[in-house]
Amino acid sequence: MKILHIETSSRNCSVAVSDGEELLCLCEEVAENYRQSESLHTFVKWAMEGAGLDMNKIEAISLGKGPGSYTGLRIGASAAKGFCYGLNIPLVATNSLETLAEPFIGQGYDVVIALVDARRMEVYAEVYEGVNGDILAPTEAVILDENSFNNYSSVGRVLLVGDGAAKASGILSLPNAKFKSDVYPSAKYLLRQATKKISNREFESVAYFEPFYLKEFQGVKLKKSE
Repeated sequence: MKILHIETSSRNCSVAVSDGEELLCLCEEVAENYRQSESLHTFVKWAMEGAGLDMNKIEAISLGKGPGSYTGLRIGASAAKGFCYGLNIPLVATNSLETLAEPFIGQGYDVVIALVDARRMEVYAEVYEGVNGDILAPTEAVILDENSFNNYSSVGRVLLVGDGAAKASGILSLPNAKFKSDVYPSAKYLLRQATKKISNREFESVAYFEPFYLKEFQGVKLKKSE
C-alpha cells in the first residue's frame, strides 16, 4: 500500500512516501522559525517525485498527530484532511512522541523518555520501556524540577530524547541518564505504526479529527492603545 506520511509537530517539517513499511522517499528540514506553512506542500511534491508516484496512487495518509507546535499541528492536519477528502482515502494518526522515541528502542537503553519542549519549564513527555517500546507512562505535560522522572533513577541506562531534553539536562538528577536534544519527530518513523493501523483499520474520522494538542492554545494578548 502506498502511503503519504506527514509530520509537522516540531521544527522538523517532514514528509515521507512509503510502500507499506518500505521507505520510498523522505523530504525534511529542521528550521528554527517553523516553516511548515511555506515548506509542507513543496516537500509533498518533492517526495512524490522522488518516489516516482502520482498523488492518485496514494492509498492512505499517515499523520503525526502531536503533541507539539499548535500551528505546526494545524497545518499538518489541514493538509492531511485535504488529501483524504480529495483522494477519498483513509487517515491514520500516530502520537508524535512515538516517532521521536522509535529509533532508540532496542538500542541498549532500559528506559527512553521522549520530551517535546513546551512553554517555560514545561515539556510534553512519554516514557517507554527501552527494549520493546512498551509505554511505561502515557503522554503528559510535565513542569520540570530536580525530582522529575526520579522513579527511573535506578533502572539502568536512561535516554531523554527530543528538544525538551536540552531544558531537562540542567535540572534533572538522573545519574545514569543520557540527553540527546538534536532529535525531532520524523515522518520516516511513522511507517511501522501507520502500516499496523491500516491493517487493523484503525482509521480516524476525517471530518472530526483534531490533532493531539494536550493543552489549549495560549496566545499573547495585546494591550489596547490609549
